[in-house]
Amino acid sequence: MRVLLLSAYAAGSHRQWRQTLCAMLADWQFEVLELPPRHFNWRARGNALYWAGAEREVLQRDYDLLLATSTVDLATLRGLVPHLARLPSAVYFHENQFAYPGREGQQGIVELQVTSLYTALAADLLLFNSRYNLDSFLAGTRDLLRRLPDYVPAGVVDTLRGKSQVLPVPLCPADDRRGEREPGPLRLQWLGRLEYDKGGDLLLAILGDLEQRELPYELAVTGQQYRQTPEAFATIRASFGHRLVQFGYLEGRSDYLAQLARADIVLSTARQEFQGLAVMEAVQRGACPVVPDRLAYPEIYPEAYRYASLPGDPGKEARAAAQRIAATWQAIVEGTAVQPSLAAFEVPALEARYRTLFTRCAG
Repeated sequence: MRVLLLSAYAAGSHRQWRQTLCAMLADWQFEVLELPPRHFNWRARGNALYWAGAEREVLQRDYDLLLATSTVDLATLRGLVPHLARLPSAVYFHENQFAYPGREGQQGIVELQVTSLYTALAADLLLFNSRYNLDSFLAGTRDLLRRLPDYVPAGVVDTLRGKSQVLPVPLCPADDRRGEREPGPLRLQWLGRLEYDKGGDLLLAILGDLEQRELPYELAVTGQQYRQTPEAFATIRASFGHRLVQFGYLEGRSDYLAQLARADIVLSTARQEFQGLAVMEAVQRGACPVVPDRLAYPEIYPEAYRYASLPGDPGKEARAAAQRIAATWQAIVEGTAVQPSLAAFEVPALEARYRTLFTRCAG
């Protein structure tokens, strides 16, 4: 199988998916074109223009399948390079432009949504990393079409649903799980980009509640920082320095995974999460998850690991999360904590589905 793989915004999870996919299907031939993860709006709109000019020779080679991530402007690219219009095509959705929480001053979101809709319509197969991702994409498309003034064709959502499936990003089995735990304070791990959609305000409120409970803990906040970081993260660094054992980005992959393997509990406060690879990797290495009862998490973790999702009452949600952390820590100390299995999300469980779906699409 000869596959042309296009990734227009090769951020961490996108790059990890591509690397795992190529290793998992090592007997296939992959031609990969990627663009760096910066200037998101331009990447989403400019990838077809750039590739059609700069990589035309590569695009016009013979392939059995065109595989693109959802940030690729597939409809435009196939128009600019007619050779690609003859290739069977699949699009992989790591996320969608309808489910991001809005923020003040945000511009261009409708244009991005329409572009992703055209990409979905131009493809033969749509794959989503979670049911939440698929459902929110279809619901967002339906809402967008309802708001358009006129000349909107019928059946668009049904067409998209008919060629969509859920297929998670595969995880490599972990061979670096944490060994027997030594006595000491709770190691609480928070993972995610230090951005507004990852819930820094909620994390700050949870830490305040944990202080009132006098819970013995230490905290690792691990994630990439950008020029504009929400104020909550600066407050956490200043006010909880006595708890912090790590803050910021870890460059080395081995250092990052070693950090995860030291965690007792991995905490999410996300307002946007379509699969949550970072949390899953921590759980693989021995951490117990404490995650909100929203987004993709209910598909992955049983109720015992989820705290109430109460976006209208952040104080109450913070208390619910702190209570879940305290109860989980008690179970860890007593030796009664049970970790959820993620075997269904690992390469051995997913490889056959990937092969089958791509082979059928190419056929």
